[in-house]
Amino acid sequence: MKAHFRTKSAACVAAAALVVIVVMEGCSGSSPESTQAPAASAPAAGTVAALSEQDFAQAKQIYFDTCAGCHGAFRKGATGPNIEPTRTKELGTGAIESTLTRGLPGGMPAFGREGVFSPQQIKLLAAYVQLPPPEAPPRPLEEIQASWKLVVPVANRPRTPQTKRDWQNYFGVILRDAGKVAILDGATKEVAAIIETGFAVHILRSSSTGRYFYAIGRDGRVTMIDLWSEAPTLVAQVQGCSDARSVEASKYKGYEDKLLIEGCYWPPQYVVMDGQTLEPKAVVDVTTPTYDTNETLKEVRVASIIPSLDGPFWVVSLKESGHVAIVDYSKPGFPIVKKIPTERFLHDGGWDHTKRYFMVAANMRNKMVVVDVKTQTMVTKFDTGVRPHPGRGANWLDPEFGWVNGTPHIGEAKFVVYGADPVNKPEHAWKVVREVKLPGTGGLFVKTHERSPWVWIDSPLSNDPASTRQICAYSKKEGKIEKCWAASDRGRAVHFEYNRAGSEVWVSVWDKAGELIVYDDKTLEEKTRIKGDWLVTPTGKFNVYNTAHDVY
Repeated sequence: MKAHFRTKSAACVAAAALVVIVVMEGCSGSSPESTQAPAASAPAAGTVAALSEQDFAQAKQIYFDTCAGCHGAFRKGATGPNIEPTRTKELGTGAIESTLTRGLPGGMPAFGREGVFSPQQIKLLAAYVQLPPPEAPPRPLEEIQASWKLVVPVANRPRTPQTKRDWQNYFGVILRDAGKVAILDGATKEVAAIIETGFAVHILRSSSTGRYFYAIGRDGRVTMIDLWSEAPTLVAQVQGCSDARSVEASKYKGYEDKLLIEGCYWPPQYVVMDGQTLEPKAVVDVTTPTYDTNETLKEVRVASIIPSLDGPFWVVSLKESGHVAIVDYSKPGFPIVKKIPTERFLHDGGWDHTKRYFMVAANMRNKMVVVDVKTQTMVTKFDTGVRPHPGRGANWLDPEFGWVNGTPHIGEAKFVVYGADPVNKPEHAWKVVREVKLPGTGGLFVKTHERSPWVWIDSPLSNDPASTRQICAYSKKEGKIEKCWAASDRGRAVHFEYNRAGSEVWVSVWDKAGELIVYDDKTLEEKTRIKGDWLVTPTGKFNVYNTAHDVY
């Protein structure tokens, strides 16, 4: 499947519960649906506009470029609510079009007012979501292997770093709508390379040594970048999924840089690859019933993945079923050896400060889940607020509650801090210890560093344009917001990353003519702005050292 380089200036978010048509952040690139409109798609007379085959194909692509990440290929919901035809028909075309145009205060942007969707696109999408979804095709190992491209064989790569730059302080910057990743020198702020990747790269992950960056596009394309070359170089590429968000390297001792896992949103599977070449090795189906009601599921998406340092394991979130799976990559076939029942609709998550506990948001259940990876058991789950979204989270020492972690929320103007120190502060562990009011909803990411006095918080998914440009700094010492300010007069301020030393914080201005703003972390003062024609819709940024060592 080819990548689609379409311009989308905003991500989608979950709507309020009373309004079920939502467009959520988390978009896919190439459509995993069939290209034919379903034969039985005719709605009841006078309720849904008829779509020609051409209009159906266009609406189908819009849906998968912008909505499927949270609602799923079959629209049963997860991070976003269920929008199957039985529900959307109850709303009616007028209400759906209004929601797409004006947004909602619970976190949905005003896609029509902001010019993301034209009136015609809104009409097509409003009709499309009231029709039955087409079937989505599988992606077997043979098809994945056919997409594999080894650009630079291992024997032709350098044995030592050839660059004079500090490659461990490189920043990988996602240029979302351009289908590229820029590698920047963290010291000089110069562009070291711009790499062609695929549609809407979601994240970058580092190999254990940090030598390789792995980019995962929402079209399921994995791109491998060698940072030891004189200039960063694309060395391999493969498309393991039709729709994906997650990728992670093997980091257990003896497996450094040897294996890679790609988690699929569609099909319901993960793919294990050679960590040096991306050669596909195995495909493993993850379809499993729900943990609580044993409901049979057609769609189970792989969300966040983290690497264990205590064994040859990947810790894998199975979104719809509510299981945290343990994948043993030391065994033939790289199987799931345990499925831990937790909570449904798992999404983003990361380690506590000890790298023993996996904390992951079950965001449509308004909860955080805690799993003990060492014992491979569920610890607890607790309420935080409306649709928590921590990204990988942030760990810091609170003067009263010991080690803590925190999350903002997509659907509520609140930053929540919860205890994460079961050894020294067991009375506060896995409980909300601070609730901090924020200026707006739509929070996606928090970030800190062990040398920083602050925790940084964004709100790019607010339906209030002013709030989308705002960032806040939370004081670890005072346990309150130090200040909030507009990072830019346009676009959306999104995602934070520190340099290796922990002295600077980089923030993206997510816009067609984007910028990167660099702040002095101690003073919160702006140091510089990185600009250029190449900076097309910058979103996530990943420092090599911090990503390789799970510093967050």
